[in-house]
Amino acid sequence: MAETSRRVALVTGATGGIGKAMAETLASDGIDIVVTGREPLAVRRIATELRSRFGIKVYPIIVDLAEEGGPERLFMQVASRGIELDYLINNAGVGVFGTFEQSLLADEVAMLRLNVLAPTILCKLFLPQLARRRGRVMNVASVAAFQPGPFMAVYYASKAYVLSFTEALATEWEGRGVAFTTFCPGPTRSGFQARAVMEHSRLVRGKLLAEADEVGRAGVSAMMEGRRVAIPGLANRLTAIAVKWLPRRWVSRAVMKMSAPDSTPLPAEAGT
Repeated sequence: MAETSRRVALVTGATGGIGKAMAETLASDGIDIVVTGREPLAVRRIATELRSRFGIKVYPIIVDLAEEGGPERLFMQVASRGIELDYLINNAGVGVFGTFEQSLLADEVAMLRLNVLAPTILCKLFLPQLARRRGRVMNVASVAAFQPGPFMAVYYASKAYVLSFTEALATEWEGRGVAFTTFCPGPTRSGFQARAVMEHSRLVRGKLLAEADEVGRAGVSAMMEGRRVAIPGLANRLTAIAVKWLPRRWVSRAVMKMSAPDSTPLPAEAGT
């Protein structure tokens, strides 16, 4: 059985990018880590690194949360080790880039399983023990959650779900022992863009992107402070505020212009 008197955090998607930075930040504070990912070598590598650098206990669990039954298998593997969580960080996520009629349905279904179903199921399953231990949950959304996103329509919608879902839980659990944070980073230098096949998007091509280490530390800080919604970076915060006051059609077209591949001709505004 695990030593459940120690603080334990589960970080999904912990093998790289923001998730790895979050795991390292927590480990530096003496918190034991359950690291998950779908690539065995990557999971074992980060587990070994965290143990060596920080002298903590690390529990590597290899699971594909985009597969049907993946979140339930993760929960059962954690439970079989006698672990109870103090922190649940639903960070794993993926994007699919391209117009809706051209993107593959299978890719979008897998994305919805990972971005939407996995955090929902994991919150449901782990909530009783988090309540016993007065724990904290961070669901990683995106600044994309605040507006529609042509060229990534399903991805943007999935992050809007995460934002709405987590804010609702924060209100339901206010004063009852579990704190919920929605973390909404902007474009970040990580493997996300390559996996989404969006390196040629105007949104990221040639842009100075935030570093994953900095963003990950900001996320952990926001969770520990109990902030309900945290948006790192002034430009990202201004974007989230501005879209509330602009006509929705303007917002959607602006996102299309910012996200389109460099060579893509954009439709003219109706009436021009």
